Amino acid sequence: MRSVRLPSAAPMLGAAMLAAFLTAATAAPAAEPFTPEQKAAVEAIVRDYIARNPELVLEAIAAIEAKQKAEKENAVQAALAAHRDVLERSKDDPVLGNPDGDVTVVEFFDYQCGYCKSMAGPMRDLMRSDGKIRWVMKEFPILGPESAVAARAALAAARQGKYEPFHFTLMGLRGRLSEPAIWQAAAETGLDLDKLRKDMADPAIQATIDANYQLAEVLQIQGTPAFTVGRTVIPGAAPKEHLAELVRRVRAGGG
Repeated sequence: MRSVRLPSAAPMLGAAMLAAFLTAATAAPAAEPFTPEQKAAVEAIVRDYIARNPELVLEAIAAIEAKQKAEKENAVQAALAAHRDVLERSKDDPVLGNPDGDVTVVEFFDYQCGYCKSMAGPMRDLMRSDGKIRWVMKEFPILGPESAVAARAALAAARQGKYEPFHFTLMGLRGRLSEPAIWQAAAETGLDLDKLRKDMADPAIQATIDANYQLAEVLQIQGTPAFTVGRTVIPGAAPKEHLAELVRRVRAGGG
């Protein structure tokens, strides 16, 4: 297909003008700068220009999307900087791997999330092979009431010193999560079930989960799993090798 090319910097200028026009069209109305006749003339010029250069529509949309992406990234980076302590060092979050490790990987997860389950084994392997990673567990139950029960049970299990085995037992369950399955997993892990029930009812347990919801919102995390490594937020499952590379970058001072 033959494309129409404008001389010199005109294509970039045209796309920028069109992007500005499209953005302004969605903004709040301001004082009318033109008479109706002038406005009609300007709109006619714009329509004619777009008709003769239709590729500028795609360029303008791409420019708007790039601007929005940059704004989102800037907001996330600002949130990471502002909430680094609660993200990585909250006393209420269980920590796996090396508690004194030099790099912290944070995971937001749900026990009913299939992708979270698929990441559990590779993440554990990465922790063991590296030996210097702190793996902070952010209970983030977003997939139903059973997820919330499992999250409270896991945080309560931490009070008995058995968070890790209970966590991986839950992650190893197949099929739809249910409360009987959660209690069975707790029994298999050797938890004191009476104490577990009592601790699950502690408002501090729910407060930890609520704090994770709020932090996820600030970081614009909307699904599970989601990871943070240094200044990087990974929305979704990622290969173990990718996470290992991000850890190496942070360790080298570049991440």
